[in-house]
Amino acid sequence: MTKVYLKAKISRRIENGHPWIFQNEVKTVSDTCSGGEIVEVVTADNKFVGKGYINPKSQILVRLLTRNRNEEINEQFFYNRIREAWEYRKRLGYTENCRLVYGEADYLPALIIDKFNDYFVLQTMALGIDQWKGAIVEALNKIFQPKGIYERNDVPVRELEGLTQQKGFLSAPFDPAIIIKENGLHFHVDLENGQKTGYFLDQQDNRRWLHAIAKGAEVLECFCYTGTFSVHAASYGAKSVKGIDISEKAVGQARRNAALNGLDSVCSFEALNAFDVLKLWAREKKGYDVVILDPPAFTKSRENIQKAITGYKEINLRGMQLVRPGGFLVTASCTNLIAPDLFYGIIELAAKDARRKLRQVTFQTQSGDHPIIKGIENTQYLKFLIVQVE
Repeated sequence: MTKVYLKAKISRRIENGHPWIFQNEVKTVSDTCSGGEIVEVVTADNKFVGKGYINPKSQILVRLLTRNRNEEINEQFFYNRIREAWEYRKRLGYTENCRLVYGEADYLPALIIDKFNDYFVLQTMALGIDQWKGAIVEALNKIFQPKGIYERNDVPVRELEGLTQQKGFLSAPFDPAIIIKENGLHFHVDLENGQKTGYFLDQQDNRRWLHAIAKGAEVLECFCYTGTFSVHAASYGAKSVKGIDISEKAVGQARRNAALNGLDSVCSFEALNAFDVLKLWAREKKGYDVVILDPPAFTKSRENIQKAITGYKEINLRGMQLVRPGGFLVTASCTNLIAPDLFYGIIELAAKDARRKLRQVTFQTQSGDHPIIKGIENTQYLKFLIVQVE
């Protein structure tokens, strides 16, 4: 097996278990090898570190799959890892819909598998894991006997690995427009064309927090996408719910979701730019009892962090201006480049500029089917905060 020798001064990150080995951390490679090949990573003095797949075209040269010298990387390896991931979810109660495999947090770097009842959506975002796609599909078939498996590899990050963007069936074709059940409610999910893998499972626990604050409230949800928070708020007894999103298609899906649950008389949705209307409505002194802000990631690179900070501050400032005294702001950030402390600091700065006082109700992260590994920063990305605004 080809050996990858690390530089003499090994990084603390690698010592602490991070699976990524960057090009600039490597002293030499013992032999020429092709992308996707399984290699052995060792220290400069030949001490075993782990085994993983290599891609000479990627800045992340090796992604480690195991630190057990005796563990073979083969079809059985992937079956075992997926089975272990499923046992973990079942133990926590995530059996119907869940993120079945969450990449590095499940020791399968660059692999995402979402389970929507009997349907599965797969993303293989690095060359090495993509080459094991057949084994992964076979493992899913053995463990679950699914009704269908769909590939959503239409993500730009694959191009950094020398891979093409693609999507399609990894099973017999089926209707990718499905309906799932979450917290007793039903939602349309478009596995083929919906964002990411079709649905944001990471907020499924957080949506239940609306139960405590939505009853009898006038609610505004910005960046509502397909209306999941709106429908939850309506089901928890909101007096009225208005959802806005810049995408007309998403708004149409939100209306269908409200109707699917018999809540279309409470919910209304409109295709609007949140940045524009929040500023306008603040000037018009509109007011709501609950304002929900769940925007897309404002940055995916460190170079644009300051721009993201400005964006988060702006929308939260405008959101607070629309919250009636004693009402609630529900706000989230889904980029791991904005740390929890930084996010909270942004909210506090927005409150200072808005001349409003805050009282924290809860501060959460993603649902438990998206486990967090300390030291692997990209496994913790979601911040979900509810504050009372005075």
